[in-house]
Amino acid sequence: MFEFHDVEQNIDSWLAMRGGKLTSSNMGKVMANFGKAFGDPAKKLAVNIAIEQITGQPISSDYSNDHMERGHEQEPLARMAYEDEHFCKVSNGGFFASDFVGCSPDGLVFDVGVIEIKSVIASVHYANVKRGGIDPAYKWQCIANLKFTGRDWLDFISYCPDFPAGKQLYTYRLYPAQVTEEYTMLETRIAEFKKLVDETRTTILNADYSVLDQQREAA
Repeated sequence: MFEFHDVEQNIDSWLAMRGGKLTSSNMGKVMANFGKAFGDPAKKLAVNIAIEQITGQPISSDYSNDHMERGHEQEPLARMAYEDEHFCKVSNGGFFASDFVGCSPDGLVFDVGVIEIKSVIASVHYANVKRGGIDPAYKWQCIANLKFTGRDWLDFISYCPDFPAGKQLYTYRLYPAQVTEEYTMLETRIAEFKKLVDETRTTILNADYSVLDQQREAA
């Protein structure tokens, strides 16, 4: 069961809520190699989540790049363009959380919809429009957001202000009926990943940290 928290995103209380949880933004790392062993990105994520669960503190990251900065700056413009095009009001996405999993969608549309905005460069926007559907890089994030929020549909939004007027916004609507198989895959992989986090937490808590002393005694 997921509980909705109407909290402003990217503030301390929001970061605290995310601590110790698998969030949809990291779901691609977990779903990679589905049916096989977890890769290094998922294993590193398990370490971070285990530490957050033990300490009760989120692990901070100052990592940023030009794409992320552009996304933060242009997301409000994309949201306004979406509202104008679809004659709706987008409300705060907040944070949806269960005991182990959570998601922070970019916005909620009435009581039925959820949106995920990606502000992208021209070549990526072109690829999204030409391909149709959801950008594969964000497939599992979007499916997880739709599942965890329990909404009737999710609109994936690709936004590029460099495109001509009227062509800057590409929207693809995803319905639960389209991803029933993926929902099952998510449930299976999340259970497997939770087990990995539990094992990682046990190792952190019970590992022998006195190896140097043992080496000295043996010398």
